[in-house]
Order: sequence, then C-alpha cells, then structure tokens
Amino acid sequence: MTAIDDHRLLDVRNVRHLYGKPGGGGQLVLDDVDLALFNNEIVGLLGRSGSGKSTLLRSIAGLIQPTSGEITFPEGSAASPTRVSMVFQSFALFPWLTVQENVEVGLEAQRVAPEERRRKALAAIDLIGLDGFENAYPKELSGGMRQRVGLARALVVDPTILLMDEPFSALDVLTAETLRTDLLDLWCEGRMGIQSILMVTHNIEEAVLMCDRILVFSSNPGRIVAEIKVDMPQPRNRQNPAFRRLVDSIYARMTQRGAGDERQNDGLFPGLGIGMVLPRVSTNTMAGLIEAVSAQPFGGKADLPDLAEALHFEADELFAIAETLQLLRFAELEGGDIRLTPDARRYAEADVDARKQLFAQHLITYVPLAGHIRRVLDERASHHAPGHRFRDELEDLMSEEDAAQTLKAVTNWARYAEAFAYDESADLFTLDDPA
Repeated sequence: MTAIDDHRLLDVRNVRHLYGKPGGGGQLVLDDVDLALFNNEIVGLLGRSGSGKSTLLRSIAGLIQPTSGEITFPEGSAASPTRVSMVFQSFALFPWLTVQENVEVGLEAQRVAPEERRRKALAAIDLIGLDGFENAYPKELSGGMRQRVGLARALVVDPTILLMDEPFSALDVLTAETLRTDLLDLWCEGRMGIQSILMVTHNIEEAVLMCDRILVFSSNPGRIVAEIKVDMPQPRNRQNPAFRRLVDSIYARMTQRGAGDERQNDGLFPGLGIGMVLPRVSTNTMAGLIEAVSAQPFGGKADLPDLAEALHFEADELFAIAETLQLLRFAELEGGDIRLTPDARRYAEADVDARKQLFAQHLITYVPLAGHIRRVLDERASHHAPGHRFRDELEDLMSEEDAAQTLKAVTNWARYAEAFAYDESADLFTLDDPA
C-alpha cells in the first residue's frame, strides 16, 4: 500500500454511549471519544474487555446509535458514499447457506443482479483462499475457513473502510497467525480494494504486528488515553528488539497509574466500595499465577509480556488475573511488571488449609462486597440473608449483567475461602462454617 495520506475517511467526535436508562442507573461505556481514520492505514483499538471498543465499532458501522456525539465520513458524498463493511468475531455465517451464498448476502441486499453477484462472490472467495469450497456449508469448514468466508463477505461489497471486531480471537493460535499473515499480504499488495482498516483487539502483539497506529482505551468508561504510532515496515518480526520494546512499553502504559490517581486500594478496578465490577477469575487461576510468578525463573517478580508468553495468556486474560491479585493485595502492578507481596509468597508455600485462611483474610479485608456480605451475615441473628438483597444493591450501581457477574465472582471466591456460603436454589447467603 502507499503511505498514509491526509485524506480523512472517518471522523468520530465527542461520542458517548450509555447502556440502560440515562440518569437512572445506566452504564456509561464510552465517554468523549474522538478519533480520525485516514486513507491507507490500519488503526487498532486496543483495550481491555469492557472498554467499549466493540460498541464504538458498531456505532461506526451504523448498527447502533451512540447516545451523543457525531460520526461522519468526510470523503463521502451522496453520489459516492463511503462504504463500511464489518468482520465479526463470531463468524456470523448463515448455517443453511453455502459459502458462495453467504458471500453473496450483502450483494443481494444491494439488489445486485444474480450473474454479477456470482462473479463478484467467486472472485472474493478466490482472493481469500477458499477456491473450491464454494458449495460447502459452514459446518463443513474449520474455524479459520469460516472466518475467511466472513472476510470475503465483507470485501465483496467493495467497502471503503473495513471494520474488524477481534477477528482472530475465536481461532487457535496457529490458524490466527496464518490468517493475520494472509490478510497483511493482501493489504500490502493492495489486492483488497479497501482504503483503510479499523480493528478492535485486546492482543498487544497483534496490534503491534498489524497496525500503523494504536489507540489505547481505558475502561469503565472507555476513553482514548494514548495514541501510539508504529513506525516499523511490514512484514514485522516479533523477535525484532524494536518490536519487543514497543510491546513492553504498551504493557507498561496499560498498567501504570496516572498522576493524581486516587484509586490506591482497588488496583485498576473502576469505582470504590461495593460498586466495583469484579471479573470472572477463578481461585485456581489466581493460585496458578501466584505459583508461576513465585517459582523460577521469575522468583516473585515477572515482566508481564514474558509471563504472558510463558503461560500462553492473552494480555486481556493476564491483566484480569493480575489485577484481581492486586485488588486482594497479593500482587503489585507497575511499569509492565507484576511483583508478589510477602503474603502471596507465603500463600505459594502454604498448605491447602493455610491458603484458604490467608485468602479469606484478604477477601474480607480488601474486597468491599465480600466484607459487606460477611458483616450483614455476622450481624443477623439467623446469619442468613437473601441473595436479592445484595443483587438489588449492586444493580443500583451497575448494569444487571455486571451485577450478576460481580456477585457470582465474590460468591465463588468466598466458597473457596469458606468465608460464607450461598445456596443457589434458595438464593440464600449463610454463615455456614466460615473460615
């Protein structure tokens, strides 16, 4: 492709998006987002799950309407509008249609004549490497082949901008790498006919491998907190020292605390008190990470990129586990490193019962919702409390989905620690043989 030029294809200005009722317990997912997409560039939206990246992409695609702000296409006109097409994470194919019929869907919606539809669809299928599979059904294809069909369907309508929502995250590592390489080859050779690509990812290496610019999003709500230019020619080598340095610097940027950050005791979790949204991280996973960092070659402190590579974790998965350990005061995150606290080192060396006691102490002390539930149970003569009591409290502070996830997370952690029990069939919390 030619060098990036100053032709703006897309302008996003002051976009905010609120899920739920405005002014009444709604959840702000995007706040004051500004971005521009120029001709001949691949731009990555990099951030954690829940940072609103996919919401922004769907807004640009016209699938949802943002609460406020503007999304415009400066180069488009009534006579020659900017065309946008999207590749989804979940393939989104119609199982009852063949490969060719799936690819033709968009053309049929545009009322393209059957013979022209067929010609364009076959050309797109050939372009993405599925020649010979035109009459196969999705169930007959591997995950990588199904995503190629999704890509062909997006390209066949001759889009100006290609939007991709974590297009490789549902694939195994080798298949994803092959598809990334093939896509980059098509892009660099100018064979796809599109002018720019805007992609969502939570994979730091993928962003550095593919993108000309990376926009880093914060979470809850999603805001652009950094713009990073990737000044490396394609194809890029993951082992190149410059590549590794950039990956390391992005890890560091995504784990640093900003100046004046008042969230001293809740890691990088949004909010204080019981309004903190908790991730779905199992106690087994937390224990495994403590053991891995405690053991050699790390010896209690690890560089997050090295740890992700050693344990085969995506950055998003690793951040969630590491920040949960930080919340529990079993770890400290700073500058792209994770360092175990003395209590975490004791946990790694302890037996099962001692681990549970230590985890229970940290859970009740440092996780506000767990401490709140335990106090309510301690104060009641029956040592019982209905689940809806806490669920209703959480839903006043977050979305219904986040409330359910948060309550389930703290319940599972408490069960492991024997801090309190929960009977799902009765929807009842009890102080049943607490640690």
